[in-house]
Amino acid sequence: MPVSLKLQKRLAADVLKCGKRKIWLDPNEIQEIALANSRRNIARLHRDGLIIKKPAVVHSRARVTLRNEAKRKGRHTGIGKRRGTANARLPFKVLWMRRTRVLRRLLRKMRDAKKIDKHIYHSLYMLSKGNQFKNKTVLLEKIHELKGLAVKEKALGEQADARKGRAKSRLERRAAREAKKAADAEAAASS
Repeated sequence: MPVSLKLQKRLAADVLKCGKRKIWLDPNEIQEIALANSRRNIARLHRDGLIIKKPAVVHSRARVTLRNEAKRKGRHTGIGKRRGTANARLPFKVLWMRRTRVLRRLLRKMRDAKKIDKHIYHSLYMLSKGNQFKNKTVLLEKIHELKGLAVKEKALGEQADARKGRAKSRLERRAAREAKKAADAEAAASS
């Protein structure tokens, strides 16, 4: 009848701080192991190499790593591999947050660099909040357009001011001429 080493396995697991399935008992030294009935004896047998703690079983992630690399390239992600909805896989909200942050960062940077004034900044900020710009390029086009309008308005204003100035000086000259003519007429009448 074979000797039961149940006790020895339990004690060894306790001494070596592992599970019973990780304990190896030397099959050639069964009689000696069977005599060990205390933790101290088990520890001594472990030092002698009759009881060994088996190494951890390897669970390789090499295949997973390879697959993830392929997925990064876009493989294995077709219609048949998808379980969640498009919104579950990449939420619309996340896309919105990313886009909004990009647009707002650009507006902030341009305002701080004095490329746009606070009025243009505010109007564009509100437009971007209202989903008017699908990306940075569209926003930049709008900024250039508004800046062009501002420059044009400024040029027109300057032209109008110059025209007003010329008209005023013309009126002043005319008034001076008329005053001179009236003075000459009075002088002629009195003499």
